[in-house]
Amino acid sequence: MKLVVIFLLNLLLIFASPQPTQAGEIADRLAAYPNWNGKLNISQTDTDLIYPEWIAGTWTATSILREQIAPLAPKVVTPGFEKNEKYLNQPFTFKVRFQAQKPSIPSILSLSSFSPKKNLIVADRTFNGENIAKAYLGDEEVLSVKVSEDNPNRQITFLADDNQLISTITGRSQETPNSQEFLTTEITQQLFQRPTSIYLNEVETTTNYQLITSNKVTAKQVTAIYLSPEDPEYFKAINIPVALYEYELILEK
Repeated sequence: MKLVVIFLLNLLLIFASPQPTQAGEIADRLAAYPNWNGKLNISQTDTDLIYPEWIAGTWTATSILREQIAPLAPKVVTPGFEKNEKYLNQPFTFKVRFQAQKPSIPSILSLSSFSPKKNLIVADRTFNGENIAKAYLGDEEVLSVKVSEDNPNRQITFLADDNQLISTITGRSQETPNSQEFLTTEITQQLFQRPTSIYLNEVETTTNYQLITSNKVTAKQVTAIYLSPEDPEYFKAINIPVALYEYELILEK
């Protein structure tokens, strides 16, 4: 169960106003893959991730793990890395939804809310989180997903046997090179909590979405796993990723 959930941590990040990076920084990072020797310097944000309008709606998403790399092997290898090989080139399909952001109570009461505003598109994190988790773990293993009302960047997945998966986004950024391309990167603190133990790590998720048609979006997405300072192997890696996973994503309406 622990090994499967560690793999699931990566997928929950795929469908999550950001702080901007320097122009082209995210694109340059994807171009440099797999030679990642440190993290992007991105700021913490309390807002949700804002998507382009063309991603609004409900989609059938297919996620395929195309490559996995352990840059520091055999010195440091994350739990379950070798067993994750069975997921290579195996498609997983689930529903995801993106919708107009619901206004907060302060914004409803403010005078500025009466002026016309462009809809801000965000992920339905509860809907997406439950569907992704059930696709990988099965309906019986996933009890519910809860997103904090005060902080859209904190999500808890309640699992069978009193297990919990807690994800907190601590930084993010985005780039829009053109009207049909959207890049984003996020840093997330992740904790898999069992009644008798916990497992902690940090994950960077970098994605390039491409609008193909009004009914199809594709993406290249890379997740980098970093050890937490609490890990006994931490000083062997510091800010170098101990695992890299490259995914192909296909969204179809």
